[in-house]
Amino acid sequence: MELSIVLPCLNEARTLVGCIEEAKSFLAESGIVGEVVVADNGSSDGSPALARSSGARVVDARERGYGSAIMAGVSGARGRYVAIGDADQSYDFSSLAPFINRLRDGADLVVGNRFLGGIERRAMPLLHRYLGNPVLSFIGRLFFRVDLGDFHCGLRAANRRRLLDLALATKGMEFASEMIVKAALAEYRIEEVPTKLRVDGRDRRPHLRTWSDGWRHLRFLLLFSPRWLFFYPGLVAIAAGLAGHIVLLMGPVGVVGVELDVHTLLYTSASMLGGAQAVFFGIFAKLFGLYSGTLPPDPRFERAVARVPFESWLALGALLSVSGFALSLWALFTWGQEEFGGLVPSDMMRVTIPAVTMFLMGLQVVLGGFMMGVLRLDRQGWGSAR
Repeated sequence: MELSIVLPCLNEARTLVGCIEEAKSFLAESGIVGEVVVADNGSSDGSPALARSSGARVVDARERGYGSAIMAGVSGARGRYVAIGDADQSYDFSSLAPFINRLRDGADLVVGNRFLGGIERRAMPLLHRYLGNPVLSFIGRLFFRVDLGDFHCGLRAANRRRLLDLALATKGMEFASEMIVKAALAEYRIEEVPTKLRVDGRDRRPHLRTWSDGWRHLRFLLLFSPRWLFFYPGLVAIAAGLAGHIVLLMGPVGVVGVELDVHTLLYTSASMLGGAQAVFFGIFAKLFGLYSGTLPPDPRFERAVARVPFESWLALGALLSVSGFALSLWALFTWGQEEFGGLVPSDMMRVTIPAVTMFLMGLQVVLGGFMMGVLRLDRQGWGSAR
């Protein structure tokens, strides 16, 4: 069997039969040997019975959620390829030919693009059309270097075995992002085709919730990209803090009529320390993802980490901390010269703030080095930590 058309379903009695008939017509007219699979997610409106009477095979998806329903359908499908589409008549199942042709040509995943294919009036909320989808799709392209214009199109097709190999695990609407992200990380061949979005035939609110599901998509994109969540923001914070630190060590600076002094210097210190912590978190998250199998292998990153042994981190951290301690002793000596009396606060803070910053930065580097060592125990041939 070449193709299984999978329809995730939760109380879609009003539109389900029309979708099944459209899918069956496509199979008959295209000469493709296939089936229609309805992945029922606990419907209480008679949808499963309607599906069976219309000639579809029903697979029970006991665990609630959009992603759970799709994976139940894909797991139970019998075709070499699977096409997935919502059962609310918003997608035209008679237009699956371009998807199947791309799969036959070697694509692993084919995703529809509603912005290229056309969106009927009132078919998509304006907030989704002009903010949610474009922004999340842009973030997905930026983070994962995949050239897709519509990360959340509900009509897509894939090589079934390759799709199952991705071990997709999310249960909710963020499943749409997970499929693309994991396929991109696994270096699958991903393509897109223009797809028309119609006004759905529901007489109730859609299952999609704008803000909560939008956040779930964004959260998933961030968690699967430690570079953009931790590493790059951390580097920017360090660079900005260091630049401000150097300038303000020379003395007060006037900016558009405002004088910046030691109080701002303190915030530049916080920026550097927070940035350093974020950078280490990015490294930790990447290592954990690699070693747990959550993220695919990244030989270049692993080689970069291996080139800097634990002792180097320890030496750098010790140097920073000792330097900070030495500056603190110098500040104490200066105070002693004044018989521990009153000092000019701004002058003394220009010494103590860098001293504390260097000491804490050194401590972070030492602890970060130890943490990387813990994450890499097995890689270093020391066995598992107890």
